[in-house]
Amino acid sequence: MLLDLLGLVIGLAIGWLCPWTVPAGWSVYVATGLLAAFDSALGGVRARLKGQFALGIFLSGTVGNAVIAVLLAWLGAQMGIPLYLAAVVVFGTRMFQNFAEIRRELLTSGAKSAKINQDMDSRPAGGDK
Repeated sequence: MLLDLLGLVIGLAIGWLCPWTVPAGWSVYVATGLLAAFDSALGGVRARLKGQFALGIFLSGTVGNAVIAVLLAWLGAQMGIPLYLAAVVVFGTRMFQNFAEIRRELLTSGAKSAKINQDMDSRPAGGDK
């Protein structure tokens, strides 16, 4: 957990100390890529809370989702169709789902632990049979 916070602080410091502006022509691509990456970040938090986090899956999902979102936006721009909206809808929906699961996990984790401890205490003497 401390390493996570350290990474967040370092990332925020880099963003604060090295401001960078996005050219107007890139704004749709950067926005859809960031939306996809933020969705992956929330998915990583959810997986970590559930004890299922795998770095390889997280990194491949983050990069893959961002690339697909940017390619979709680019393809739509080439065809004159706002295909970036498909990425916005999909990743936006997934972000809300991930947030709901994170919230549920955080709010019920104490209750789950208490229930497990209660079940362990109420087992009959003699073990599992």
